[in-house]
Amino acid sequence: MRAPFPRTFLPVSLAAILVVVCIGACGNREKAADRTILEVEGTVYRNSDLDLYVRDNAGKGELSPASLSRLYDRFVEEKLLLAAARGQGVTLTSEDRKAYRTKISGEIPPREPGQGVPDDELMFDRPLIEKYSYRFLGVLGVRDDEVHAFYEEHKRDFLVPERVRVSQILLATENKAVEVLGRLGDTSEEEFRRIARQESAGPEAFKGGAMGVFKAGDLPYEMEKVVFSLGEGRLSPVVESSYGYHIFRVDRKLPPQLLPEAEAAPSIRLKLLDGKVKDAQAAHLEELKGTLSWSSHPDGLSFVYQRNAP
Repeated sequence: MRAPFPRTFLPVSLAAILVVVCIGACGNREKAADRTILEVEGTVYRNSDLDLYVRDNAGKGELSPASLSRLYDRFVEEKLLLAAARGQGVTLTSEDRKAYRTKISGEIPPREPGQGVPDDELMFDRPLIEKYSYRFLGVLGVRDDEVHAFYEEHKRDFLVPERVRVSQILLATENKAVEVLGRLGDTSEEEFRRIARQESAGPEAFKGGAMGVFKAGDLPYEMEKVVFSLGEGRLSPVVESSYGYHIFRVDRKLPPQLLPEAEAAPSIRLKLLDGKVKDAQAAHLEELKGTLSWSSHPDGLSFVYQRNAP
């Protein structure tokens, strides 16, 4: 009678199948890394190149196909810009390289041995692209009349809601807070500040309790509903919180107002410039796509590519 297989061993045929499957899977992973996903001006990029790009820009975590698709789109755009920079003879000086090394120190994770392209060959692609891009982005600017027109058209965005300038005295116990409130009575602001310096445990005690200016939503609700109910120069009852026991004073109530154009101008200028930069980049990339020799191969990607992923 033939002895049964020992429990610790698989039948030869099944073991052989598992070995073949394992070898096939490992081989498929290796083939995926070597598959071409992009060609630009004779330079071939593979999945392994995209893997390094994803790792440098998004870390090691698991990413969805939509996220990977967006990164691939950025990868393609950067390689087009890189080819254009090289084609126009843009180079980095030793000072450029030194400055960039300092800038990214500690930002990009070190690569493990055998991950392909040496660091120095890839490290300076981005500053080279930035130097090239500055040729057409550096001339962009925002005129004063553009700022004025935006301000006039979007005045509603610059309405500042009602605000209050608040001070406080913070005490550790309710009994002490009640005692200090009794001493305050109808004292002047100057006297309030003197007592705040002496008694308050708050971090702003050295400023006589002055906390700053707040609008609705800036303070915890329990504090806010008390503060905004007070008249100018009035004191609150004792308010308990996780910090202790508060006595608030509304130093001034500031009514809603329109932020002056001079104060709104810096943020408007940045917003308009950002829009111009994005438009110029998009237009330039479309131009490069029509003039450079390139081809994208999303079917070779190691994930299912989603075109125009949100």
